[in-house]
Amino acid sequence: MSNPIRIGVIGAGSISEMHFGSYSKNVDAVLVAVCDLKEERAKAKAEKYDIPNVYTDYNELLANPDIDAVSICTWNNTHAEISIAALKAGKHVLCEKPLSKTVEEALAVEAAVKESGKTLQVGFVRRYASNTRIVKAFLDNGEIGPIYYAKASCIRKLGNPGGWFADVERSGGGPLIDIGVHVIDLCWYLMGKPKVKSISGNTYNRLGNRSNVKNLKFYKAADYDAALNTVEDMANALVRFENGASLLVDVSFTLHAKQDELTVKLYGEKGGVELEPELTLITEKYDTILNATPQIDNLSFEFVQGFQDEINYFVEVCQGKKNTISPVQDGVEIMKILCGVYESATLGKEIHFD
Repeated sequence: MSNPIRIGVIGAGSISEMHFGSYSKNVDAVLVAVCDLKEERAKAKAEKYDIPNVYTDYNELLANPDIDAVSICTWNNTHAEISIAALKAGKHVLCEKPLSKTVEEALAVEAAVKESGKTLQVGFVRRYASNTRIVKAFLDNGEIGPIYYAKASCIRKLGNPGGWFADVERSGGGPLIDIGVHVIDLCWYLMGKPKVKSISGNTYNRLGNRSNVKNLKFYKAADYDAALNTVEDMANALVRFENGASLLVDVSFTLHAKQDELTVKLYGEKGGVELEPELTLITEKYDTILNATPQIDNLSFEFVQGFQDEINYFVEVCQGKKNTISPVQDGVEIMKILCGVYESATLGKEIHFD
């Protein structure tokens, strides 16, 4: 192994395990530092992955000259602050989504990227998945598009994790900013990243976290507190783009639904795509409509492999071999959409972008 990329991970909560595990399997990366507010949790990761440096202050980690790049796996309200500090310290950054809590913060991160000359890769992990790469290849070769309509649903019938996820001050929002961001970004990316024209959004706080429900398990954050819930139960939105395309999306942490649902569908002039729950390409040949199922390892998003592909790509970016496919500019645009949905819901009317 020659000139490995030396990695520090900031935040040792649940999502960090995907980062630690993926870096440990990459021969061009070496984990050299971990930081968490809870020293015991940081020490546990250090022991598991043989990491020599443990910190409780991310500034001390960033001051370590032996670190080339960092993964930021902290609360959403710290993403911008830590990203900017890391960039100023001369580190490449992989920041978990969302990039920030506000558009203003996102723009500040973008400015720091430009000033530092370093790369910030936003953790839009689904862009790196095999099924997404296949669809992108079909789109790039003119087989499906142009895409004029997309719709996505990410519905949990019972799935408010509580903890910081349910605290709007730390999270910035509920299902829209936590899980909706993935499907919104996936559609927008595959649609060719069109410029937003208007957004009409709705949010609902009708059910709470439903901690009273028995006989049905769901994931709970480490600091789960049933008494704390200041985020929406569900959100929906219609996003119109300047090129005439539109995106319809709905997401929920909790909803009186029969079952959980994940669907991502895109419709183009030459064909269509169902990306989730399983990849299917719809096309037309010789006046006959065809449903084509690729022969691939994973027809849907495979969580562990998706993160491995994302981390592998980031390491190559740090080595100067590739340019990231989820740059800071895209993080800014997605924050405009997310914040636009919340603003529209608060105002009770459609909002327009210049």
